[in-house]
Amino acid sequence: MRPPTGRAGAKLRTAKTREGTLTYNEEMLSTIRTVSAISIGLACAQLGSAAEWANLLNGKNLDGWEVVGEGFWNVWSDGTLAGQRDPAKPTDHQCWLYTKKEFGEYDLHVEFWLRWGGNSGVSIRDTSRAQYAQGAKWDPHRTPSHIGYEIQIANDGDEYGTGSVYLFDKAKPGFQHDFDWNSLDIESRNGMIRVSLNGHPVAQSPGDPKRSKVGPIGLQLHDQKAVALFRNIRIREIK
Repeated sequence: MRPPTGRAGAKLRTAKTREGTLTYNEEMLSTIRTVSAISIGLACAQLGSAAEWANLLNGKNLDGWEVVGEGFWNVWSDGTLAGQRDPAKPTDHQCWLYTKKEFGEYDLHVEFWLRWGGNSGVSIRDTSRAQYAQGAKWDPHRTPSHIGYEIQIANDGDEYGTGSVYLFDKAKPGFQHDFDWNSLDIESRNGMIRVSLNGHPVAQSPGDPKRSKVGPIGLQLHDQKAVALFRNIRIREIK
């Protein structure tokens, strides 16, 4: 008896599997191999589109950063970044610490500790570098959250809680650990900003299409009572 053939005349083959007998021909096998190769290639391309994680703070000093406003920033011996204001100088003005480098699309990881009743934040895409948030140019309508975006850090009762895309999307409550370290993960993409707090998605917003897609990353001391600690500040740029 002649062996059965496929639709194109190719010989059919069989293979025993745990589920039974599988029948196939060379044309089917070639297609499977091609699809597998394409899938692997796409997976590799996706992995290759993102750079490796890099530390934004060297754990020793403020190289690569610049202070804006009246604030005290220093790096502890264990690599923790500490920021505080002078309570003897009451002011509505803000203080910021900005990266000298600017970034486009990226993933950002920040761990923070905030005093009770404190207010801080992470600035992204602020091309003004907070020049209107302090000093002679002070303008409450031109602070970083009005020019770029501020990812809120607060436990002072602000309606925009920690993880909020300030002025755009209020974070889901209940995920912040008061009196302890917290982790903030920010996905900055051209069409969307997504924020997770301690591993929980809490806010997202497409933002304002008129605002810049590129800018530095900043850390805030909101007022004269502010005390904030940061560690493990890492970025993964998306190419």
